[in-house]
Amino acid sequence: MVLAPDSVRLPRMDDVDIIVVGAGASGLMAAGRAAECGRRVLLLEKNSRPGEKLNITGGGRCNITNAEFDTRIFLSFFGDAGKFLFSPFSRFDVQATFDFFNGRGLGLVVEAHNRTFPETHKAPDVTRVLADYIREYGVDLRTDISVERLCVEDGAVTGVATSQGTFKAESVVLATGGAAYRETGSTGEGLKWLSEVGHTVHEATPDIVPLQVKEQWVKDLAGTTIEPMKITFTSVGGDKVSRKGRLLFTHFGLSGPLILNSANDVKALLKDGPVATQIDLLPDLDPTEADRHVLSVFDRNKNKLVRTVIKQLVPTGMARALVAMVPEDLQERKVNVMTQLERKQLVLILKNLPLTVTGTMGYDWAVVCDGGIALTEIDTRTMQSRLFPGLFVVGDLLHINRPSGGYSLQLCWTTGYVAGENA
Repeated sequence: MVLAPDSVRLPRMDDVDIIVVGAGASGLMAAGRAAECGRRVLLLEKNSRPGEKLNITGGGRCNITNAEFDTRIFLSFFGDAGKFLFSPFSRFDVQATFDFFNGRGLGLVVEAHNRTFPETHKAPDVTRVLADYIREYGVDLRTDISVERLCVEDGAVTGVATSQGTFKAESVVLATGGAAYRETGSTGEGLKWLSEVGHTVHEATPDIVPLQVKEQWVKDLAGTTIEPMKITFTSVGGDKVSRKGRLLFTHFGLSGPLILNSANDVKALLKDGPVATQIDLLPDLDPTEADRHVLSVFDRNKNKLVRTVIKQLVPTGMARALVAMVPEDLQERKVNVMTQLERKQLVLILKNLPLTVTGTMGYDWAVVCDGGIALTEIDTRTMQSRLFPGLFVVGDLLHINRPSGGYSLQLCWTTGYVAGENA
């Protein structure tokens, strides 16, 4: 039950064992698990309700986890950070996530690339399950309370200073999230508090984030999806990154899982300036095979205009873009009078549709930001700080790069559960 802070008695120091700061995915899990273990838990949230970011994640559908049940394979997607996570995942892994939500009446469905969603496809249903969880075990949830800093005494964290006074407890679980989705209140302030008390904090930058593009034709295709295709990003210095999959055009540039999972690499290329980018609309064909493909289409449409036949050469929705790249006089010519050189030029466009990436969409559009507390300063067996007894750090506050596709929320469920169990 959510109680208005000004209408109830605030807890005394001896009323609370654990304070959890942040009622997002990891905070709700941590608070629920701690209370389930018999601890008296106070959960503080600066928004007027819990789960603000959770309610909009995954486009409002909530990509709850990734259905890769082999923990070793799952953790391989976390890069160097994976070696720190075997212990917490031995306590709460992907199967445990399925069991947790299924056991509370929310079925899960697995889609392409093992992306897993609630069967209702409604993110607020995930928040509801977690709200019921903390209510069942008596967590004291207080909303509209802003935490201002951590309280440290004799080298240990003893509570938090807030807009409504100082709250003391044996343990504090920090679950404020990173800097992504800032409109939900996730501004990275927890990173500032950690830095203030002496933890090593890597600066947060947008990691899984859409890309801005210079060309207007890209923006004119907003809402168009193409698959399969290959996209290659090339820096001013010649470094390249290539990906293959599904691409979504937007009113600002490029998005979709392929782009989001490429953004961290592209961000590095952007340090030298705008990134030259090519889209291969026929990724399964080499240039010679692509030429034969175009020729075969032309042979079946000898008396049609080039602009009409182009629709048969490219994925649905891309004809407008390709026509814009073809000289107008050639568009109005019949296919049977095209020269071999002109056909080769058309193939070159099909295999190398050019555009320019000028930047990322920044924090407000980021799904995940990198940065956070150094894992060497966290005992990941318990999620407790190695520097400050009584402080536990979870979720997006940890310095862990990961792709989109359910990996971030699984990290929240796992670290939140382990922290709640040990705080």
